[in-house]
This record gives sequence, structure tokens and C-alpha cells, in this order.
Amino acid sequence: MRALAQLVAHRRRVVGDKVRITHRLTSTLKNSVPQALQWFQDKDTLLFCDFLSRWPTLKAVQLARRSTLEAFLREHDVRSADVITQRLDAIKATIPLTTDEGIITPNALLVQALVSQLRAILHAIQDFDKAIAQRAQSHPAFPLFQTLPGAGPVFAPRLLVAFGAQRNRYASASELQQFAGIAPVTERSGTKCWVHWRFQCPTCLRQTFVEWAAESIRHAFWAQVYYQQQREKSKAHQAAVRALAFKWIHILFRCWQDRNPYDETVYLNALHSRGASLIQNLGARS
Repeated sequence: MRALAQLVAHRRRVVGDKVRITHRLTSTLKNSVPQALQWFQDKDTLLFCDFLSRWPTLKAVQLARRSTLEAFLREHDVRSADVITQRLDAIKATIPLTTDEGIITPNALLVQALVSQLRAILHAIQDFDKAIAQRAQSHPAFPLFQTLPGAGPVFAPRLLVAFGAQRNRYASASELQQFAGIAPVTERSGTKCWVHWRFQCPTCLRQTFVEWAAESIRHAFWAQVYYQQQREKSKAHQAAVRALAFKWIHILFRCWQDRNPYDETVYLNALHSRGASLIQNLGARS
């Protein structure tokens, strides 16, 4: 478990490096080839890196043959004919931001340097993902998290690390909610009351629960209804997702303690037996 936790933590730091380099690359392109940011929606991909490595300036890409560009895109799994045509037409119709070589050349060199770093980081993330998958698969508790709605290969290992292997570490779900910073904090002074989120907590742990809760909205019908219920109470998106994460921790803690995989039917039957308002909303929206 310690090795898996270290892998997850290091991957998170590498992803942070990827974000920083992507931002620097975006800023540099705005000064030289800002149109490239419109041609490609995702900047943290090998497709974007390979494109900029081969054609670092607008002049270079506009001098390339249309057949060459089309072959390049198809080699990088861009299959839609409409997307390819729109992208190539946009490239040919682009007007350069500047023709001053004193600006173009230095920025092109910086783009090459940043692309080399970004490509190395993208390959490193793939290596981390493989190592994490191998470590997680060998852990006996991994099946509990692997089958969770929306967990997949990304969130399942992170959730496994969040709970850990020692089931006596937390006496209740509330302790985990407070430690992770999901449980709100209430401060009172006289007649005043202030409710806010916890400032001192492991941010990576809180991020794991919040990000997975947001993803679960697409995969668990009750989670989608609960999220909408929170939004209808005038809560912001992040507040609604944190409320959903708070609820998920209660469910996962019981599954983790009992060593039983999550079963949505069992959970919905439990809500029905308690007469929970969520069941009424589920019936109204189904």
C-alpha cells in the first residue's frame, strides 16, 4: 500500500508539472501562433506536441502540402473527415500575427523546448498509470473500489489509497469526512454563525473525493438527482459536488468496513425503507 500511495502522490505532482508547462506553452503561442490554440482543443496531448515539433511556426505549416497535413492527422487517430477539412482550411486561411523574425524565432525555440518537456511528462504519466494499475490490481481491497460508478482506472486506485488498508484507522465515516476536509466546519461566536469548508486538510485527499463525486454524477442516477437537488437549493456547483462527496463517503465507509462491494440496488432499498426524500425525487425524475 505504501508503494501505491507513493505512486499516486508522485503522479499527482507530475500532472501538476504538466499543467504548468501547458500554461507556459499556451502563453508562448499567444505571442507567435495564437491560431494553433484554436486548431487543437486539447493542448496536453502527443498530437499537439508532434504538430508543434514538426511545424513550430505558422509559415512552416502553411508551406506544408495539404496531403502531408492530412496524413499527419490520420496517423494521430484523427478520423473525422469534417474535422480534418475544417482544421486544414483554418490553417490555410490564417493571417499571421506578426512577420517580425525577432519575435517569431525566439518564440519558436521556446515552443520547441516546452514541447520536449511536455512530451517527456506525458510519457511519464503513462508509465505511472501502468505502475499504479499493476500495484492496485494486486491489492485485495481493490475490487471494492474498481466497480464504483465512474471510478475506472483513474479514481479506483486513488480511492483505495484514500481509505488505506487499516480498517481501524477511522472509527466512523465522520472522522474520514473531517480528515479529508469534506465535512463543513461551523464557527459560532455569540449570535453569529459561520459555516465554511476546512482549511487545514490533505488537499490531494479532498480532491480525490470531490473529483470522483463529480464523475459519479454521469454514472449513478441517484447521484445525478442528488446533485440537482443541491443545485435547486441555490448551492454552487462545487458546494453541490462536495455535498455529494460527503454522502458518498458514508456509503463507501460502510462497504469498506464490511468488505462488501457497492450495490446500488441495496442502497436504494435502504433509502426506500427509511422513507428518504431522495427516493421521491428519483421517482419524479425517472
